[in-house]
Amino acid sequence: MSQLLNKKSLVDAVAEKLDITKKDATVAVDTVFETITSTLVDGGKADISGFGKFEVKTRAARTGINPATKEQIQIPASKAVGFKAAKALKEAVK
Repeated sequence: MSQLLNKKSLVDAVAEKLDITKKDATVAVDTVFETITSTLVDGGKADISGFGKFEVKTRAARTGINPATKEQIQIPASKAVGFKAAKALKEAVK
């Protein structure tokens, strides 16, 4: 049976585990997400011990092929967030 963990269920779990209101749990969860986001936007890395590491990776510009027309197109450089799971998380999932 699979479960979906979304923001609402995460807030509910935090509120229940810490015995705090859902409003306070929402503030806590939002603060964590905002802190990770601002760190990545500023060019830093978020390394959360036992969970994993978030970092921004830069993709270089490259030439691609439009599959419909077979013509070459230029794909501009871009940035993407990468995540690498920590050993403890990998072991827990096994």
